Amino acid sequence: MTIDAVTTPSPLRLQNQISPADYAWVRSFLREECAISLEDGKEYLVSSRTAPLMRLYGYQDIGDLISAIRDNPASPLAGELVDVMTTNETSFFRDVHPFDSMRDDILPGLIERRRDMKQLRIWSGACSSGQEPLSLAMLIREDFPELHDWDIKIIGTDISRSILAKAMKGEYSQLEVNRGLPARLLVKYFDRSGARFKVKPELLKMIEYAHLNLAKEWSALPCFDVVFLRNVLIYFDDETKAAILNQASSHIADDGWLALGGAESTRRIPNNFAYHLMGRTVWYQTDRGNA
Repeated sequence: MTIDAVTTPSPLRLQNQISPADYAWVRSFLREECAISLEDGKEYLVSSRTAPLMRLYGYQDIGDLISAIRDNPASPLAGELVDVMTTNETSFFRDVHPFDSMRDDILPGLIERRRDMKQLRIWSGACSSGQEPLSLAMLIREDFPELHDWDIKIIGTDISRSILAKAMKGEYSQLEVNRGLPARLLVKYFDRSGARFKVKPELLKMIEYAHLNLAKEWSALPCFDVVFLRNVLIYFDDETKAAILNQASSHIADDGWLALGGAESTRRIPNNFAYHLMGRTVWYQTDRGNA
């Protein structure tokens, strides 16, 4: 054994094995704050995702971190717990076929019906770091040049303030742009700076980002022609899913459209939505649009 091995102290290890009581509290907190339902046996998920918070704020024991949040549930730290526990998996043109259908089936009809007002409103309801609204913006710019003088706004919302900050910045790594973004669009709509890629202003100005908790009330939102709520409802229980979809129905134009994720498209959709299969994509319209 060397002298260095004897005298060099080991780095402090995080005690991030969560107790049953703390896990129960975290489950209750997340359910109340954002309607996320953690199942039994997901203690490892809380432990792994809170480890960066522990390091950042100097907590060695996860119990101390949870206690600090429990004592002040309105603190920024509590908000950061929600941030780290929400999933932000995304990519450009994710799953491809919904964007193909948007181009081939949805937008042509809407454009024809909106020619007089020359306005379109699209909502990406779980926009994460911005790839979905940016994909929609690129699709419109590339395939519908006749809309250059239209009033087009894409609204991107998410519950995570930190991920929204990244979306607003519009800067992505090589790995991120490699996920689904065609090379020709990368060259056309992004500026390279070292190993980072920055979205050009002409695309960013089409998008407006805002913080929104889908599980709460959001009457301030306008009416939309197209709503993307893809790959987000799977994290909610059936009661919350129904409440979100019922609330969404009042924010979709009578002839507007709703897109859900593939795993969400056939499960317990409220009766006030009608099912339409277009190519490989399932779309929904409110009963008002089918009257």
